Amino acid sequence: MSIQTLSIGNDRLVQAVVTRQAVARVQDITKTYHMGELAVQVLHGISLDFYHGDYISIMGPSGCGKSTLMNILGCLDQPTSGRYFLGDKDTSQMNDNELSAIRGARLGFIFQSYNLIPQLTVLENIELPLFYQGHPAEESRHIATELAARVGLGDRLEHRPFELSGGQQQRVAIARALSNDPLIILADEPTGNLDSKSGAEILNLFDDLHQQGKTLIMVTHSDELAERSQRQIRLRDGRVESDERSH
Repeated sequence: MSIQTLSIGNDRLVQAVVTRQAVARVQDITKTYHMGELAVQVLHGISLDFYHGDYISIMGPSGCGKSTLMNILGCLDQPTSGRYFLGDKDTSQMNDNELSAIRGARLGFIFQSYNLIPQLTVLENIELPLFYQGHPAEESRHIATELAARVGLGDRLEHRPFELSGGQQQRVAIARALSNDPLIILADEPTGNLDSKSGAEILNLFDDLHQQGKTLIMVTHSDELAERSQRQIRLRDGRVESDERSH
């Protein structure tokens, strides 16, 4: 919730309470892994709201719990306790099939290692989430072609991943993440395998997506990358150490 001052007419000022829409919410979540008789608690009662249009970095040292939190946000794992709402759906008690369905419909993923299928072309890799969602082939082809052009790969539709540079492969991954018009885009160290020039190009694409109103959550260890986002969440020892907005 925020308060904004609005001007009406020439000299009247009013204050309006503006309620922002949370697209995801974690409430007092914990995560414990069991290795034989040893129980290791990774997350300790984390509560966070994520709002529509936010560009968020999740940061912290190795072992702080940021990847575990990202896996829960991505419906790849579930908390040991607490609740996770994605949109208006409480995912905390969903079974594997339900998690898979909501993951495919509402989330887009961008990984450090791209996770493209080497046997498929650029176009086919972008189309893949649409195929699993049951979209007609002609519609999927149209959406994938438009997205390839949007990330600067309109002339690479029939190329396979091994024929592309690392930066181009990550562009394919971004287009694929956008194909189902996701509620949230989740990026895990998206420039980790790229040289500085390619990394800057990918971050410029992220800036463009943010300007278009997309909600992005990025895990990174880099302060430089985090400065590009508008909100930085820092974890330490499985807890939220800070949650700040820079702009």
